[in-house]
Amino acid sequence: MAVFSEEIVTRMEEAERQAEQQFREIDRIVDKNQFKVIEAFQKHHVSDFHFAGSTGYAYNDRGREVLDLVYADVFGAEVALVRPHFASGTHTISTALFGVLRPGDGLLYITGKPYDTLHKVIGEPGDGTGSLRDFGITYDDVDLLADGSVDWDAVAGKITSSTKVIGIQRSRGYDWRDSFTVEQIGDMVRRVKALSPDFIVFVDNCYGEFTEEQEPTQVGVDLMAGSLIKNPGGGLAETGGYICGRAELVELAANRLTAPGIGSEVGAMLGTTRGIYQGLFMAPTIVGQAVKGSILAAALFERVGFDSKPRWNDKRTDLIQAISFSSSEHLIAFVQGIQRAAAVDGHVVPEPWDMPGYEHPVIMAAGTFIQGGSLELSADAPIREPYIAYMQGGLTYSHVKFGLLTALQTMRDRNLL
Repeated sequence: MAVFSEEIVTRMEEAERQAEQQFREIDRIVDKNQFKVIEAFQKHHVSDFHFAGSTGYAYNDRGREVLDLVYADVFGAEVALVRPHFASGTHTISTALFGVLRPGDGLLYITGKPYDTLHKVIGEPGDGTGSLRDFGITYDDVDLLADGSVDWDAVAGKITSSTKVIGIQRSRGYDWRDSFTVEQIGDMVRRVKALSPDFIVFVDNCYGEFTEEQEPTQVGVDLMAGSLIKNPGGGLAETGGYICGRAELVELAANRLTAPGIGSEVGAMLGTTRGIYQGLFMAPTIVGQAVKGSILAAALFERVGFDSKPRWNDKRTDLIQAISFSSSEHLIAFVQGIQRAAAVDGHVVPEPWDMPGYEHPVIMAAGTFIQGGSLELSADAPIREPYIAYMQGGLTYSHVKFGLLTALQTMRDRNLL
């Protein structure tokens, strides 16, 4: 049985009492989203035969086809493409962007530089890697204002005749900023469409699904992508991603995933269908557990003197809890403490390393049943100033609580508190 100091346990109990009202609000959102998912299943008469696997070309795989319909309804989109063939969220986003952009087109991110793993997808002109820029697609971004809002004057100044896709990253990524709420994204869509109704508004929705009552495609977003080993997979989907939005745009992405003329009509599910369906069913509740854990983390670490974003009583729109530390030693101790609390690989000690797709050494705590499954309790951070840890996930609130206690005890044992 783990032993935690009396002071740390007391701090935890105080943080839980402090967050009780926020927890009730999360329970309300969970109910709304759970009802929505069940109603989509019922509308499309989901039955056990839809869970059967398929092989080869998988023509007329009814389970796959109905899965797309259910996702489209849940996310308020015209159509959806849900496949285990997406290797990661980055792969899914890349497929969506390559699907709708052509040589000579421009991509403009209005929420600052996107997450680190997309930098290689964007690339440099003529880099020879097959990046967007290697195909003659231009790229630019607009830094956020000091208050974390979009700099609309700068956006207007960076739009060119080639601009086709306006990119929005919902979550904070590796930035010390607020994530964007669905309401804020809806306002962005209205302002972008006022500049030109022909712009395609794309949203990276990773970490955001089911944290609010609506999704970005319900407030006018044209195209959206996310990962199944994050929120919508419910901790059960073993791999995959989804793209949803306007029908013609999703089909262009499907053509990129498979081949032109084949699109979404094929793709063997290879026994993954049941897990993807059941994961979606579980997702609202599991996301609620993780969000409660993030609120607890903010309340607890604020009590012991560290800054957090969002604060414990701020509105939540993704899973990620950022905690700012004063040194790399604090940061590393926190991440290693989260790893020590894992049911899987709890004996492993993570160290910073040069992870593919990242620009700085990264330390990651990831004792997960699904490799890289960040709906499960995990934490990661680039080793650079400011020293910020990004914690996310937790299939159960109790596991997050255990992880936070272990992280604090690890820091105390190293005389860092």
